[in-house]
Amino acid sequence: MKGDEMAYRTFHENYFNRLLRYLLVVANGNEEAAREALQLTFVRVIRHIKIFDAEEKFWSWLTVLARSSFADETKKRRRYFSFLERFASHSEIEFQNDGEADETLRALLQRQLSSLPEDERQLVGQKYENEKSVREIAEALQTTEKAVESKLSRVRKKLKEAVLVELKNESRG
Repeated sequence: MKGDEMAYRTFHENYFNRLLRYLLVVANGNEEAAREALQLTFVRVIRHIKIFDAEEKFWSWLTVLARSSFADETKKRRRYFSFLERFASHSEIEFQNDGEADETLRALLQRQLSSLPEDERQLVGQKYENEKSVREIAEALQTTEKAVESKLSRVRKKLKEAVLVELKNESRG
């Protein structure tokens, strides 16, 4: 197990930045999309790792995984935004104006943020209120950028789901 973790750390050190640069090109400079695809790529590497007899073949395999991860994330994002458009057009929620909608969403988000555990609330605050980079947060927490990215992803997902549930409940009431 310890050998597996060390092998993964070595792999991560050797390929993280290289794959990120590759995905930034694939994503036309969209860093968020590139990082999301990179996370998915690393998950796929862990699930489907195999032995290669040459580094070139390994890199080629990694780029295929990265491209397909980017394509899958792009499709998922399109489906999500398409769903939001359909939801908005068919929703019974009607707001007087955009300011009211923004204020309602801010209030929902604030309520959900305050219900988070302290460490998650601080992490979100560092990233979005203090506008710190993932690298700066990782250094402050003495952990890896990957760990920070993963936790931020989980917290964003938790917040999104909680806000959507609350919106759904408000539309019924």
